[in-house]
Amino acid sequence: MFLSVFEMFKVGIGPSSSHTMGPMVAAARFLDRMRAAPFHYAGLRGSLHGSLAFTGVGHASDRATILGLAGFRPDTYDHDKAEATLKAIRETHRVTPPGLPELKFHPKEDLIFDFGPNLPGHANGMILMATDAQGDVILQETYYSIGGGFVMTADELAAGKATDEGDPVPYPFKTAAEMLDMAERSGKSIAEMKRANEISRRGHDDLRSGVARLWQVMNDCIERGLSTDGVLPGGLSVKRRAKGIRDALLAERGTNLSAPHKINDWMSAYAMAVNEENAAGGQVVTAPTNGAAGVVPAVIRYWLDHVPGAHEGGVEEFLLTAAAIGGLVKFNASISGAEAGCQAEVGSAAAMAAAGLCAVMGGTPRQIENAAEIALEHHLGMTCDPVKGLVQVPCIERNGLGAIKAVSAASLALRGDGSHFVPLDACIETMRQTGADMSARYKETSLGGLAVNVPNC
Repeated sequence: MFLSVFEMFKVGIGPSSSHTMGPMVAAARFLDRMRAAPFHYAGLRGSLHGSLAFTGVGHASDRATILGLAGFRPDTYDHDKAEATLKAIRETHRVTPPGLPELKFHPKEDLIFDFGPNLPGHANGMILMATDAQGDVILQETYYSIGGGFVMTADELAAGKATDEGDPVPYPFKTAAEMLDMAERSGKSIAEMKRANEISRRGHDDLRSGVARLWQVMNDCIERGLSTDGVLPGGLSVKRRAKGIRDALLAERGTNLSAPHKINDWMSAYAMAVNEENAAGGQVVTAPTNGAAGVVPAVIRYWLDHVPGAHEGGVEEFLLTAAAIGGLVKFNASISGAEAGCQAEVGSAAAMAAAGLCAVMGGTPRQIENAAEIALEHHLGMTCDPVKGLVQVPCIERNGLGAIKAVSAASLALRGDGSHFVPLDACIETMRQTGADMSARYKETSLGGLAVNVPNC
């Protein structure tokens, strides 16, 4: 099994990897299919199902689908151009994707939110259709947004299509047990094995420059969030807090108001800065999802800014290690809040961050596996119940607490020798089973939990 670091960490836009980026990616794939089958297309239609319908407006799923059908993609998204395009589509009821003719598309009539039963493959389902001049459907595809910006067609999902279809890699571990065994036999660290796998596919220079860009986008996102105040969009009137927290912490430095536990406030400020940017529709990196995008960069900033001896040269080791753990979770369970609750998002992110921090702090492979297990174990059962379907409450603060748990997990693991009672593989399987048993009300539908017990208007 090989899942690239650039699949676990993707540059994209907020507020949701599964509900915003996924629909945009699905629409782009549908356009590619239309270009490959050049019928006499005249119009487009679509429908959003399951969680994409229930919380689609709060997650901007409709907006993302419309822009995707107009030719936009998450990794090259241009906000100003998108706004102009949306305005034109709403006025003309037409889209003109690159390489295709002008197509009829009325956003309010041709994109339907279907609140009936989920489509059979996944809670995040959507159907896209192309029509002829008479309005008859001449091309149709069902897509599932399975978390973290990953998209599969119904046929791909039914066939159990593997994410990896390339040449064999040197260290193809599918489980944590296999990963530890390969590390012991090879004498390599988890990051070294992951680096060898990546280089076998894309080369050393591409890997280095690509990882550097990921960290640059992450860090830029933190800085934007720490420098911006105001109220987040969406109707909840949630105030941005990261800037105020950072300003207060800076003002308290060197005074008797400063205390050791304030380091937790720094971690929360870093994480909240990212997720406030995500909630505002800004550029973020899935880590492994948008809803959990603040945990990994917050822990990296904690390490760089507050741990003696830390240096940016170690960021690649951190991200490679984190990606290895994230790949295990995705392959054996889920990173989708709509499929398994927030344990699959912030829980997975905390496990990844704990592993990355443990690695750059000198941890052995067994200590790294232990750190990931501790972090994931103490997120088990966490629901995904966003108020009003927005990635704001409880998501923004939850990233801060996820970062704090990740640092604590890494620290505990480094205090031991790597031996522990619950293997990471068992914890991942427990998370999968818990997600399967969890009521759909608590899996990104906003039909239960905080979403119905907190006034949201």
